[in-house]
Amino acid sequence: MMIPHHLKQLMGKSFWGCVADEPKFKNTFYDAMVNDSQLVARVLIEDHREVFKGLKSLVDVGGGIGTMAEIIANAFQEIQCTVFDLPHVVDNLQGTKNLNFLGGDMFKAIPSADVVLLKWILHDWGDEESLKILERCREAIPSKEKGGKVIIIDLAIGMEDQSEESTETQLCFDMLMMSLFNTGKERSVEEWKKLFLEAGFTHYKITPILGLRSLIELYP
Repeated sequence: MMIPHHLKQLMGKSFWGCVADEPKFKNTFYDAMVNDSQLVARVLIEDHREVFKGLKSLVDVGGGIGTMAEIIANAFQEIQCTVFDLPHVVDNLQGTKNLNFLGGDMFKAIPSADVVLLKWILHDWGDEESLKILERCREAIPSKEKGGKVIIIDLAIGMEDQSEESTETQLCFDMLMMSLFNTGKERSVEEWKKLFLEAGFTHYKITPILGLRSLIELYP
């Protein structure tokens, strides 16, 4: 069987390698992420505005071109927002009065802020990598008494009152993540709890929002 040239180019590459090296795939992926970030940001601002109460600074880890952070920055002028992503993603992006871009490696260090935001980040990684990311998050934020927390937007399988259909769909997402990323996975409530405790956090709150996804507020 003849394999098309563009498929030959993709074979052997990781998901992120395809994003970096294939322009059409890259554009499609980032368009989808922009649309998703616009939706999630609007839901948070309109229905969960209290999440941002009293904050002075926020770092959106893996925030891409800054769609979500820009919406938050525009809605809350008092919050200084930073988009933190790989240097090649953010190097040529321009900030505003309360929005800036910074390149770096989330496994090594995350810029200090009242809140670290992780939207659709941890499900890309296995427990070992996610633990490292959460440890860097804990190092970046102040104590709970001083307003420090981590905001996670991700799936939480097995929430109370969750329908069987929703659980089945979440498990399909789990299989998708495992097929796209070697160690990617969706997590159950108990798996999240284990990960949070191992990373040194003391307590958390999970609130279902936007269909299958949840808002997780994680405190040191």
